[in-house]
Amino acid sequence: MAGNWLLPAQLTRSGRPVLEAGEVECSLLSSVDLLSEENPNFPHLKSGLLILTTHRLIWVQESSTTFPPTAVFIPLSAVTHIFSLKKSIKSMFASPRFRFQASLKGMVVVITLILRGKSDIDSFLEKFWEAWRRKAWEDRVVKSGSEASGSGHGSGGDVGFAVKMPVVGVAGILRKEQEMWENTDKSLQDAFQDLNALMGKAKEMVILAERMRTKLLSGSTSQATGTNDEEIGTKEEMQELLLSVGIVSPVTKESAGALYHQQLSRQLADFVKIPLERSGGMINLIDIYCLFNRARGTELISPDDLLRACSLWEKFDVPVMLRKFDSDVMVIQSKSHSDDEVFTRIRSLVTTPDTLRAGITASDAAMTLGIAPAMAKEHLLAAEAKGLLCRDVSPDGFRFFVNLLQEVDADDIFLVKDYGIYHTWVKAISAAR
Repeated sequence: MAGNWLLPAQLTRSGRPVLEAGEVECSLLSSVDLLSEENPNFPHLKSGLLILTTHRLIWVQESSTTFPPTAVFIPLSAVTHIFSLKKSIKSMFASPRFRFQASLKGMVVVITLILRGKSDIDSFLEKFWEAWRRKAWEDRVVKSGSEASGSGHGSGGDVGFAVKMPVVGVAGILRKEQEMWENTDKSLQDAFQDLNALMGKAKEMVILAERMRTKLLSGSTSQATGTNDEEIGTKEEMQELLLSVGIVSPVTKESAGALYHQQLSRQLADFVKIPLERSGGMINLIDIYCLFNRARGTELISPDDLLRACSLWEKFDVPVMLRKFDSDVMVIQSKSHSDDEVFTRIRSLVTTPDTLRAGITASDAAMTLGIAPAMAKEHLLAAEAKGLLCRDVSPDGFRFFVNLLQEVDADDIFLVKDYGIYHTWVKAISAAR
């Protein structure tokens, strides 16, 4: 029924809205009802997450057992009027609400937003007014250069006239002081215009990088496997560079408010998808902290924020999870990641003639698995706990060997078979002598 009036909004796997080019989040509110009190045919959407961006007003159903949840949006370009917030004694004991008028499906509808959660309605309404007046969806390019040159001529004429006037008495001193303030103000305006232009270009570069990264990823999956190693390496390097460019609209405490860690958790779940694919389904929490902060630019997060965001994944239907090893090392792991596959690769590594005789170290496993030595050591310890490996502790460190006791027959412990890993180990040891 909502589709007759409102447009569906696209969501990511974690439930975050997919933003358009140049779109940035401004504010979020939880437990918001959206309805039209004057139009009974308008859908009544209850208890949802309201996301205000520079382009749209997005409503996402919070308590949803199915994926994807209901998500609709109202373009800010369709808003024709925002009513002032009425405050009375009655409103003090009721849920805050405000109304705005929008043109939807060729009809003018007055929409009411009821805030049932603990939210600052005044702050949200102020940001709503600001986003609507700014009209970022029109992508207007302000010709600051021509305006600055035009205003510069006018101010330059006035300044020249003021300089020619003799500086006499108190009036002359005041005039000179006024001239100095005008020059300072003009310099500040020019500086901030250049800064705004630089920020606008930076945002465009981030958007361009996102498009190129998406195109590369889609191209790598759709093309045949006949490309050479040099082309594959170039694409991987390009993807890594584009991944570090930045996030277009990072979640901040100012925009999300009380929902900061919840929305940060969802955005982080979307972000770690590509790093996990590149690292084989598991990545160190410290590495993600560095990558995520680098992508957020100046909106850095603390280690505690990252840990809280990862801990919230248990409550959301996301394809990633936080895992803690017995040694207290924490990693981010894809739910589709299988330890059995890692154990199979480790077993094939420790059963070669050389490793049967000398064993392997964490560095050897790291080179084979393509991961950090610290994580490789955790995998080796996990394989030992499964009974696949045995370890030898010496002054040189840990060395891991295949567990030959699994092939020993409990009924005849002195029987040496002429096949299997034990037989291969005997041959390797005999050859070394």
